[in-house]
Amino acid sequence: MSRRCQLTGKGVLTGNNVSHANNKSRRRFLPNLQDSSLLSDSLGASVSMRLSTRAIRTVEHNGGIDAFLMSTPNSKLPPEALVLKRRIARASAKKAAL
Repeated sequence: MSRRCQLTGKGVLTGNNVSHANNKSRRRFLPNLQDSSLLSDSLGASVSMRLSTRAIRTVEHNGGIDAFLMSTPNSKLPPEALVLKRRIARASAKKAAL
C-alpha cells in the first residue's frame, strides 16, 4: 500500500536530518494517513479511503465527499478519486431522472 492520500495525492517528501555539528543525513517526511469511511449521499453507502488528515478536514468543510468531488476540477484529483467522482455523478444523475 502506497503512502499517498487517495483524494489529494499528498505523498512522502524527503529532506535532511541536520545535527548540531551540521552533519546531514537523508530522512523521509511521511503524510499523516488515516483509514476513513465517508458517507456518500448519492451512492447511499459509505466509501472507505486512505486519506490525510488535511483531506478529511477539507471534505468536512466542503459539506461531504459528494460536494468536495463535484467542486474539485478533474486535473487536481488522482485516478482513484476520479473513479469515485464518476460513480457519484452517475448515481446523482439517476436520482435526478426519477
